Amino acid sequence: MHAAEDDADLPVPSLEALVAGTVALMTTWAAPCRDARLDVATQRSLLARKVVCNLAFLQNHPCASQALRQVMANAHVRWVEVARSATAAPVATPLTASASSATTVH
Repeated sequence: MHAAEDDADLPVPSLEALVAGTVALMTTWAAPCRDARLDVATQRSLLARKVVCNLAFLQNHPCASQALRQVMANAHVRWVEVARSATAAPVATPLTASASSATTVH
C-alpha cells in the first residue's frame, strides 16, 4: 500500500481545528521563537510552507461554506508567495486525494 492510499483512509480534520491550527502557525510566523534550535528565517520558511498546506485543505474542506473557501483560496495565493520568498525550494499546492475529492459547493 502506498502513502497516498494510507492517507485516503485518514479522517478529515474538523474545520475548527484546522482553522485554529492555521491561525496559530500564522501567529508563530509573525513572532518566531528566538530561543529555538532553528534560526528565524528557517522557522518562517517551514511555518509558511505548513500554512500553505493548511490553507489548501481549508479551501477544499467539506464543511466550509463557499464564502470561507474563497477567503481561504485568496489567502492561499498570498501565502504561496510568502513561502516562495522565504525559501529557494518550490512550493507545491499539497492537495491529497482526500482533499481534492471533497465535495465542492457551487
